[in-house]
Amino acid sequence: MNLDYPITYINGISVQRAALLYADLGIKTCNDLLNFFPFRYIDKTTFYPIKDLQPNSSEVQIVGSITHLKSVAQKRGSRLIATFQDPTGSMELVWFKGQKWIKDSIKINEPYVVYGKLNHYNGNFSIPHPELELVSEYKKKLQSKMQPVYPSTEKLTNFGVSNKLMRAYIQSLLQQFYDKIEENLSQEIISDFKLMSKRDALLNAHFPKSQENLAKAEYRLKFEELFFIQLQLLRKKLINKTKIKGFVFENVGAVFNEFYADKLPFSLTNAQKRVLKEIRKDVASGAHMNRLLQGDVGSGKTIVAILAMLLAIDNGFQATIMAPTEILANQHFTAVSELVSGMNIKVDILTGSVRVKKRREIHAALEDGTLHILIGTHALIEDKVKFKNLGIAVIDEQHRFGVKQRAKLWAKNTLPPHILVMTATPIPRTLAMSVYGDLDISVIDELPPGRKEVKTVHRFDSNRLSVFKFMKDEIAKGRQIYLVYPLIEESEAMDYKDLMDGFESVSREFPLPKYQISIVHGKMKPADKEFEMQRFVKGETQIMVATTVIEVGVNVPNASVMIIESSERFGLSQLHQLRGRVGRGADQSYCILLSSYKLSPEAKMRLKTMVDTTDGFKIAEVDLKLRGPGNLMGTQQSGVLNLKIADILKDSKILVTARNTAITLLQEDENLSKEENLSIKKAFMKMTKSSKIWSNIS
Repeated sequence: MNLDYPITYINGISVQRAALLYADLGIKTCNDLLNFFPFRYIDKTTFYPIKDLQPNSSEVQIVGSITHLKSVAQKRGSRLIATFQDPTGSMELVWFKGQKWIKDSIKINEPYVVYGKLNHYNGNFSIPHPELELVSEYKKKLQSKMQPVYPSTEKLTNFGVSNKLMRAYIQSLLQQFYDKIEENLSQEIISDFKLMSKRDALLNAHFPKSQENLAKAEYRLKFEELFFIQLQLLRKKLINKTKIKGFVFENVGAVFNEFYADKLPFSLTNAQKRVLKEIRKDVASGAHMNRLLQGDVGSGKTIVAILAMLLAIDNGFQATIMAPTEILANQHFTAVSELVSGMNIKVDILTGSVRVKKRREIHAALEDGTLHILIGTHALIEDKVKFKNLGIAVIDEQHRFGVKQRAKLWAKNTLPPHILVMTATPIPRTLAMSVYGDLDISVIDELPPGRKEVKTVHRFDSNRLSVFKFMKDEIAKGRQIYLVYPLIEESEAMDYKDLMDGFESVSREFPLPKYQISIVHGKMKPADKEFEMQRFVKGETQIMVATTVIEVGVNVPNASVMIIESSERFGLSQLHQLRGRVGRGADQSYCILLSSYKLSPEAKMRLKTMVDTTDGFKIAEVDLKLRGPGNLMGTQQSGVLNLKIADILKDSKILVTARNTAITLLQEDENLSKEENLSIKKAFMKMTKSSKIWSNIS
């Protein structure tokens, strides 16, 4: 027998109960149950004498005997009352349900341990529906005075799987399997960090003898969980660097140099130069590049990506940019085409709305190598799309793509192309270590010179008229304005201004022919959307009324005001992205957050954060605290953070220690082949077989 056996091997768990535990809590094996940890503990470290009880609503534990039982009639049914005594006094225990069973099972004048919530009425104490246990039984158990409380569901409770029963199952499991729990860290790591043994840590996580033992057990288990995640990510990074060969871009040739000398719209910032140097080092090394490029909205990531693609072209390779939306793909296509115009570089775009005839032309040019840069959406990963020699793939706003989609892009070549993953959603350090620990990370942490910080204010709906006046003043100066709504159509469930309603009220306030208004939303045909976008880009319309389709990919330097309706409906990263649509020109730009007066504490925090700072990393830290890592990353990445006991926010110090320990270990023993590391290797091999975090491209 071992811990991989199904939970039906534990005394008392029937096949039906096992099926229920699996369906509701994902508990299938003994190991799953062992790693199903309490979310709180009832501290039963103190026994109270009855004379010392205080009239409050706390839970108390008392040792005494039941001397008398009686049934008392009441308006509906009856209640069972027991007189409970200890050497210092007496009180009542009361039951309204299950009276017959209780009456039959209670032993008069036998010592009991009683636990429950105290009631105080007319100077008398009572405990309704107390937990009762004979002292003789109490002494036989794996005694933990701090009692664990496990997560549960309504369904489990209805089927009789109470917290008491869960405790009994885990107690039974520990008694059956305690000797079979294997150590999975080396003795060196255990002694270096004074860690509790694995067995004792599991025992004390479920049945702690004291607060101190619980703290030691939790530290050990959190360290171990984070250590093995880091070990997996770092091993993967090591394999990428040493085992997976990458194309060598050894030449910095005519194409790159011509662009750098004649086509750059502005001098690169020091941050851009640093990142470019990191990329050049990667692509010249012969190893495969897998780099995450973080940079706030407007920091100049696209220019760095173009320079990286020109390096590929100089060395006889093709390049591609994959974007999550057609709007963003078109934006990249326009930007890249304009920047390389006049150079001997062919750029094209492939999205879902490209016609069949044009598609065939693109496929042919890709396969014969005459097409240098292809920009597109998910359409790029279709099987029909074949490159002659794809050297680098740039993935923009990568958290919007699933693992399988990225892996398909990887498989377009015999050798994988270099990967540059870009995001304008800054990722907090702890999250970057956990989710992207296998990538090299570059950060562009300064904005191009001349950019002014966007001024952000929060206004309530009642201030709408003054906001309209401000809009008119800005339009009179020749500026343009975004007006963003969270919904497309009226939703009865939510009391928010929807787009069409908003469009009508704005049209009344800004009438034709003096004002021109564009409207863009997700339900429009791509051609209509593009037509409206272009009107705004060309300055033919002064106001763009839109949903969040403009969150990424719209670059209009003349637009200086971003107004976000029902801003309490948006997440922080979305608000930050939307604000990034303005502030792209030399003029002072503004972001106005409109909201109702009804704000949850979280919504207040989000809006306050937006007003207080434009620093994307600070915003991301607050977002992580508010939403938690799983939600922040989206479903594609949150699998890696399906943590049993650790919390990457609260346990960031343990995370850093675990990562550094894993780095040191791999530097000293890359293949975990030393005798002292065999326990780690065994656990590591077992985890990687079942792990979901292995993906070709992070």
